[in-house]
Amino acid sequence: MTDSPPQTSPVAEQEGEKPLAGCTIVITRARAQSIEFASDLERLGARVVSCPTIEIVEPESYALLDEAIENLYGYDWLIFTSVNGVDYFLRRIETRGVDVSELDELRVCAIGEATALRLREARVHVDVVPEQFKAEGAFTAIEAYVGGREGLKRLNFLIPRAAIARDYLPDALEDMGARVDVVPAYRTVRPQTSERGRVEAMLAGGAVDCITFTSSSTVVNFAQLFDTTDLSQLLKGIAVACIGDITAATASEYNLRTEIMPSEYTIPALTRAIVAYYSGRG
Repeated sequence: MTDSPPQTSPVAEQEGEKPLAGCTIVITRARAQSIEFASDLERLGARVVSCPTIEIVEPESYALLDEAIENLYGYDWLIFTSVNGVDYFLRRIETRGVDVSELDELRVCAIGEATALRLREARVHVDVVPEQFKAEGAFTAIEAYVGGREGLKRLNFLIPRAAIARDYLPDALEDMGARVDVVPAYRTVRPQTSERGRVEAMLAGGAVDCITFTSSSTVVNFAQLFDTTDLSQLLKGIAVACIGDITAATASEYNLRTEIMPSEYTIPALTRAIVAYYSGRG
């Protein structure tokens, strides 16, 4: 699928309404990435409690990324799986004295409209934005773009992403005969400080209505924060909202049942799904 217009903010859609009034929602996303999410929820009437379980930091080494940047001419495709990947990649090519115009000869795939928008803002063209904002959707979209699986043979892909991430996409491309270089552009780590004490007290006191997970890492790190492999008792009676099926599958490994999940795996869609859930209960 090619470029499509940016999505409408759920706040704009319901300006002046407070469908989440009286609802307390915990956000586990990295603090720097949760500002707009929290702002939208608050404008819709929610009380938002931040409990960041991940922090985005530089990779332990830039060696592999620098090598890839020096050899951009050897790639046919560049795949960005998140806004973080875009930010850290573009920051690094600037540090290395490489102009974004050197990306003009590559095909670019952006998973998610937010990722595509960040690239466009940096004057990087985007050739493919998958309908499904996850690795499976990216593979299907790229396969269609090149005219079928035969077209993937001997193509060279560069994927700058988190140091630890799912291997579905690179494995699927390599199975079709492509060469894939996955290089760490950033890391997701547990924050040095957290809101555990405050959140634990609120959970124990029944003061939380909903908790949101926007990646598998947020689920895993939240469980580690509370030193448990079973979150069902800790979050008993609390609606679990997951951004997509991969995150929901991870939540289920910790005995959580996802009650809120959008059909489109984006933060605005997750916000709309939360609104729909509480509006329906009203």
